[in-house]
Amino acid sequence: MLGREIGKEQRQKRIQDIIMRESVSTQAELVALLSKEGVHVTQATVSRDINELRLVRLPIGKGRHRYALAQYGGESDVEEQLGRLFQNFVQDVDRGENLLVIRTADGHATGVALLLDRWKRDEIVGTLAGEDTILVVARTTAEGESLMEEFNALMLG
Repeated sequence: MLGREIGKEQRQKRIQDIIMRESVSTQAELVALLSKEGVHVTQATVSRDINELRLVRLPIGKGRHRYALAQYGGESDVEEQLGRLFQNFVQDVDRGENLLVIRTADGHATGVALLLDRWKRDEIVGTLAGEDTILVVARTTAEGESLMEEFNALMLG
């Protein structure tokens, strides 16, 4: 193997540098760009790095997306960004007692869940995200019902 072995921290720093300077829309593109820099990794490794770095996929027009670092500032910024993500990528919200399930477009659950975590709402115990599904745990059934109404309002804009 020609590429030199680097640690996880260094590899993830390289990934952040790459997505800040280039428009990368797929994991395969990211693997290729890392390879050009002499860092040889599998797509599975890049997928784990993307999840750990909590990268989000942002729309860039004509149905295309690019990876980006999740940006968040104050609570109003988070709520505004959450609204945009809900309007663009959330397809459905369902609830059973204090558990809410949010369905997103493929690949967008992690970004939405990150902002839900950054929202710092007391009634949200925590979130768990996959590729297109987020589990939100509310403290009580009543708070779950209230969150469901808020999530539906965010979807409508």
